[in-house]
Amino acid sequence: MASLRSVAKRLEGKVALITGGASGIGESTTRVFVEHGAKVLVADIQDELGQSLCKQLGSPESVSYTHCDVTSESYIQNAVDTAVSRYGKLDIMFNKAGIAGEAEPMLIASSLHDFKRVFDVNVLGGFLGAKHAARVMIPAKKGCILFTASIVSKISMGLSHAYTTSKHAVVGLTENLAVELGEYGIRVNCISPYAIVTPLFQKTSGVSKKEKVEEILSAAGVLEGAILEPSDIAQAALFLASDDAKYISKWRQLTCGWRL
Repeated sequence: MASLRSVAKRLEGKVALITGGASGIGESTTRVFVEHGAKVLVADIQDELGQSLCKQLGSPESVSYTHCDVTSESYIQNAVDTAVSRYGKLDIMFNKAGIAGEAEPMLIASSLHDFKRVFDVNVLGGFLGAKHAARVMIPAKKGCILFTASIVSKISMGLSHAYTTSKHAVVGLTENLAVELGEYGIRVNCISPYAIVTPLFQKTSGVSKKEKVEEILSAAGVLEGAILEPSDIAQAALFLASDDAKYISKWRQLTCGWRL
């Protein structure tokens, strides 16, 4: 029975900080991590959603919330320090917070403000998350830092230049950090999902009906009847954060249903 419990809870005894953990993929990952025994600090700007999620999942001893704007270093530093003071350490940093920005694929119509905002959240936010996670992981000589890029960093899909370029940058950041932090036993990996039907994707695509979006994505995929969901990305994050992936670093996991 002890062996079965160990298999069932792959993150038992670990502490995780998830930015953007209140909704979408972040919410699914929060649920999966708590289910698998991790103590989780959800960091987000969506206070009501974050606090409600934590109340659903358990007591503050196992999951809690902190307001965090990932574009601000002081917020990121506070989130990391809160995780350590509340739960004693930090094993997993999942830089999930991200935005798509304006759905404008034309260069000459692109907004400078939007381009900078997308980079601030998607790239600077991930950089700051990794920086402050490394600050506490390096002395411990262990840890796991995860990023989320996108299939658009591998295949051009005609999305905005800001979003596409930011996800390429996340991949580069992952690879660079994996080389540096591997010296301290810290694993750094990146998940690059295909399109997922989330409220953010529906807003970006301009298609409000979930079933219609799923139909479009299914038609472009190679697996008949399979639709990628936030829980699938959460399961990928679970694997990479667990000891099952103890020798995996500088790895880019593609969850791709795109028809090449």
